[in-house]
Amino acid sequence: MPLISPKEMFAAAYAGGYAIGAFNVNNMEIIQGIMGAASEEKSPVILQVSAGARKYAGQPYIMKLVEAALAVDASVPVAVHLDHGPSFEMCRECIDGGFTSVMIDGSHLPYEENIALTKQVVDYARPRGVWVEAELGKLAGIEEHVQSDEHVYTDPDEAVDFVERTGCDSLAIAIGTSHGAYKFKGEPKLDFERLEAICRKLPDYPLVLHGASSVPQEFVDLCNQYGGNVGGARGVPEDMLRRAAGMGVCKINVDTDIRLAVTACIRQYLAEHPEEFDPRSYLKPAREAVRQMVAHKIRTVMGSSGKA
Repeated sequence: MPLISPKEMFAAAYAGGYAIGAFNVNNMEIIQGIMGAASEEKSPVILQVSAGARKYAGQPYIMKLVEAALAVDASVPVAVHLDHGPSFEMCRECIDGGFTSVMIDGSHLPYEENIALTKQVVDYARPRGVWVEAELGKLAGIEEHVQSDEHVYTDPDEAVDFVERTGCDSLAIAIGTSHGAYKFKGEPKLDFERLEAICRKLPDYPLVLHGASSVPQEFVDLCNQYGGNVGGARGVPEDMLRRAAGMGVCKINVDTDIRLAVTACIRQYLAEHPEEFDPRSYLKPAREAVRQMVAHKIRTVMGSSGKA
C-alpha cells in the first residue's frame, strides 16, 4: 500500500469514536518501532516529521526509511506528516517531496496573519492532493522551535471562522495540553466543555491534540535511576486522551513519550553493560521500547487497534 492521505483515516476515526496516533520520527530505530507496533495492532498510523527531524536526518533519508517500512508491511495504512511546519517554504518542500500531509503552524502570529499563511499553504496543497493541518490557540511548553510561556485556549467561534476562511482540512486546538515533559503543575485538566463546543460548531470536522504525551512515570524513574535529571515531569492522563478521541479528536500527537522510552533504555543498557560500544547493542532495546510504547498507545489511548 502506498502512502495515503489522512482523509480516509480521519473519516473512519470520527465515525468510530477513536483517534489515529501521530508519532514523531527521527531515525531508523524509531520508525521500525512505530511500524512494528502498527503491524502488530493492525492499526493505521501517522509518521510525523518535525523541522528538527528534517534537519537532523535529512528529508530524503526519512522518506527512504518510510519506503522501506512500507515494503516490509504494505497492509498498514500510513500517512507522512510535517509537524509544526514554520513556513510556507518548508510546507512546499515537503509537499513536493512526497509528504501526504503538512501542518502549517501560524498559531504564534496575529489572527489575520495566521489565516493568510494557512490559506497560502492550502492553496498550494489542495491541487496536489495533500492534507493541511493548521493550529488555532497556543500550547504552553517547549518542543524544538515551538515555545510559549502561556496557554491561549481555542475560541470555538474563531475556530469556525478560521476553518471557513482558510479551508484547512484539520485543526489543532488548545484545550489544556502542552508541549514537552512538564505539562501540569497541579491537577491535570482538559477543557472538555470547550472541546464539545468546538465539535458542535464544526460537526464531523477532524480536530487534533498536540502536546498529548502522558510522560509515563516508569520511564522518568528509569531515566533518573541511570543518571538522568528529568524531575517533576507530568503528562496528560491516558483516560482523558481516550475520552477526547471519542469526541471529535481524530489525531493525537505523541513525541515526548517516545524520547523518554528511548533515552531511558539506552541509559540503562550502557550503565549495565559498560564494556559495550556497539550502537546496535543499545539501540535494539531502545527500538523495542518504542514498539511497546506505541502498541500501548494504539490500544489504550487511540483505540485504533484492528482498524487497518
